[in-house]
Formats: sequence, C-alpha cells, structure tokens
Amino acid sequence: MQRIPIIGKFTPGVRFPKEVLLGDIRRRLPLADSSVDRAYCSHVLEHLALSDCRAALRETYRILKPGGVFRLVLPDLEAQTKAYLEKVGDPDAPHEFMRGALLGAEHRPKGLKGLAVSWLGNARHLWMWDYPALSKELADAGFAEIRRAQFGDSGERVYEAIEERGRWDGHLGIHCVKPAN
Repeated sequence: MQRIPIIGKFTPGVRFPKEVLLGDIRRRLPLADSSVDRAYCSHVLEHLALSDCRAALRETYRILKPGGVFRLVLPDLEAQTKAYLEKVGDPDAPHEFMRGALLGAEHRPKGLKGLAVSWLGNARHLWMWDYPALSKELADAGFAEIRRAQFGDSGERVYEAIEERGRWDGHLGIHCVKPAN
C-alpha cells in the first residue's frame, strides 16, 4: 500500500528502497521464470489463507533463479503456543494469546470506516506456522537447504538493507534456496 498515490504516504511500516519490487505474490508477478536472485518476505504469509500461501511459495520458487535465496520471517506459532500453555489456568491467557497472535476479533467492524478498514486492512492472521509445517510447505514447493534463520545471518548486503531486528526477534525466520539445475 505504501506505493499507492496519496494513501501510501500514510501507511506505517518499513520504507523499502525503490529497487525493492512489491507485488501481489498470490498471483503471477510480471517477472520471467528464474529471473530473480533473492526474495524476501516479512510478516506476510500469516495474512494469507492456506491456499494463497501455497500459491505464494510456488510463485516465489518460479521467479527465483537456480541457486536463488528466499528468506522469510513471520510469527512463530510454536513459541506463541508455548507462551500460552505456560499460563493455562490464567483467565486472561486465552485473550492474551488471541491478541498476540492477531487471531479473532474483539469487535466486529461497524459503519463505513469499519467496512473500509476490513476491506483495505490486512491486520488479522489467517494461517499460523511453526518451523516443521512451513519447512514441509517450502520443500513441497521445491525449495532445498531449508534452515532456521536469525536476523542478519545471511551475510548478504541485500538482506542487511531490508531486514529489521524488531521484525525478527521472537519470530520464526527461515532461509532456503532454489536448487541449481
């Protein structure tokens, strides 16, 4: 949304360099097969339905060159679930979990503003992931060398320019590669 005229100026979050291409990864991007060296996805996949997430992974695989790297970061379902289980019995624990995981809704949006926010906004999480489940999806999409990633461990300037520590701390990071032919 940050590149939409006028509206984009008011969107919070990371401002990516102009060299970073943005698009709807659920659909075919206007990029040739095997044309991209690196791909990065930060706190996006959890906002997609399962089928859309799978389509996004396939599309990322399609555009990456053989040997291309895909790094992603998103909320860690395992860590959030463990935090919830440590508080079982606390009547506030379920509410804290739901709020922290951005699941559910405390109030149904009302009025024109509520309709606009629910239509344009994408704050709720539709599908949550842990490392084993997302690793399997990545492997099913064709990726290899799948490993947990930490902030800044890529050793590549392109990722250092866009990764933000706050979006990695306490979250699930994954680094994987499209195999060379």
